[in-house]
Amino acid sequence: MSSEQIKLDRTALENAIKLIANARCAVAMTGAGFSVASGIPDFRSPGGIWSKHDPEKVASIRALKSDPVTVWKFLLELVRMTQKCEPNPAHFALSELETSGNIKGVITQNIDGLHQRAGSVNVIEFHGNCSHFFCSECFAVYEAKDVFKFDAKKLPIKCAECSGIVRPDLVFYGEQIPPQAYQDAFDLADQADLVLVAGTSGEVVPASLIPPRIKSNGGKIIEINKVPSAYHAMSDVFIKGAVEDVLPVIVQNIIK
Repeated sequence: MSSEQIKLDRTALENAIKLIANARCAVAMTGAGFSVASGIPDFRSPGGIWSKHDPEKVASIRALKSDPVTVWKFLLELVRMTQKCEPNPAHFALSELETSGNIKGVITQNIDGLHQRAGSVNVIEFHGNCSHFFCSECFAVYEAKDVFKFDAKKLPIKCAECSGIVRPDLVFYGEQIPPQAYQDAFDLADQADLVLVAGTSGEVVPASLIPPRIKSNGGKIIEINKVPSAYHAMSDVFIKGAVEDVLPVIVQNIIK
């Protein structure tokens, strides 16, 4: 172990490394804290996105229908932010763990697409993404590059085919999780004997139900967070630290 690893808690790191190396089917579950080092603020912490915006006014399906201009101003800010950000060392570390076979997939609540850009293949986007768009009326599909061709001064962005409001393929407040993502996530969870919880507070239902489900099936929970999450009492290993610091260290000791 390096001096950096000792600072991160040597015993917890060693336990996490052993559990991941010996797991039959390990999965990762990530949240907004995973992408903070990439320049994307999280949502619920002090200074996070929801400290500056009311989610009911800028990120709910009701607001999209009643005040699409306000919602699209927020969406443009969000989309542009994610487009210019790059994966951080934590994203690349998970990609390496998947390539090596040490994890079987990533269930993410994030909408930034950074896991895929880092090389992860089996990524289940529980809340959708802001890389693809579609018309809320006729369902015509738009790519991000197409959306940016629209005049931002003429919000909301409307469909060229039917003048319906164009929206990103993400889950707004008041909407259900896409059935396929829900099924895929829980199918993977039911196969798992280990879940690596990283960068999430564990407060958003139904994603928050996944680690307890794995635990109840006899699996283990490794938690990597700066502060304990809702899973802390049930975690088998808790590593206090930033995911971008911790995960590369774990990878270095598993993939040699």
